[in-house]
Amino acid sequence: MYNGATIAAVVPAYKEELMITTVIDTMPDYVDHIVIVDDHSPDDTSGVVKANPDPRITLIRHEENQGVGGAIITGHRAAIELGADVNVIMAGDAQMDPTYLPALIDHVTTEGYGFAKANRFFAPESFHGMPRYRIFGNIVLSFMTKLASGYWHLFDPQNGYTAIRTDVLRRVPLDHVARRYSFENDLLIHLNILQVPAVDVPVPAVYGNEVSSIKLGRVVPELLSLLTRGFWRRIWYRYVLWSFSPIALLLVLGLILSLFGLGVAIWVCFQIAASVVATAATVMLAALPLMLGTQMLISALQLDIQASPSKPTYPPFSAS
Repeated sequence: MYNGATIAAVVPAYKEELMITTVIDTMPDYVDHIVIVDDHSPDDTSGVVKANPDPRITLIRHEENQGVGGAIITGHRAAIELGADVNVIMAGDAQMDPTYLPALIDHVTTEGYGFAKANRFFAPESFHGMPRYRIFGNIVLSFMTKLASGYWHLFDPQNGYTAIRTDVLRRVPLDHVARRYSFENDLLIHLNILQVPAVDVPVPAVYGNEVSSIKLGRVVPELLSLLTRGFWRRIWYRYVLWSFSPIALLLVLGLILSLFGLGVAIWVCFQIAASVVATAATVMLAALPLMLGTQMLISALQLDIQASPSKPTYPPFSAS
């Protein structure tokens, strides 16, 4: 146990027969359960796990590949059945340094957070050695996830090194969380809808000889679609259905006015191009809705940022 909580490490693994032993052997002693989910690996990942004598291991093998998100969801459910209080994610490729695990667990066991996530980019020096296109991609994806999830104080959304309380997990509709590489992004959206306080934890990245299997041509459209749908789902549940908020009103009216003003502005431009003189009233018909709509959208954004769940609310395990 750790700080009075039973800890389970969920390890999604796909083609990790070379690295999975390292993950198991370096798992800290305070981790009570190691739930390894072999996501239908074509190699001998399961065989290597079965040969390991660590009594904490629970091995689950998928009959069909479900993606990293699907493997994590399976592991979370198994860990809950084992009686875990906190679940941490440890990648099967040994990228996640267990030295920093206490920093994650402390936030959810004693500091009142329901979810803690590692952040590789906690300082400007963190980007050193990374190609510029990856830096740009990480920044754009982080800000898109901030907008969709409502966790404006979090960064590095694709980082899967996380710790979460199982009483939070029980409230998450796991059947409806994305099961591929967009799992982390979708989970944040679901957690925000539930208003779970979350925190970033600075953790340096660890890179080895692993080869990424991510196919950008498939992942990027999937992420864009998920974030768009997730944004409107979050707005509906948090600011309309459960508690009608001025954020929803400002957002909808702002979009309507901005689109109307933009449409009129485009029409005026075509009229001018056709040598038709635009009247002052016509110009105002475009400018006024655009200005009002923009101001409303900025106000909605400001209120949404202020509503980001960041204040600790959960009691420490050691006090229960």
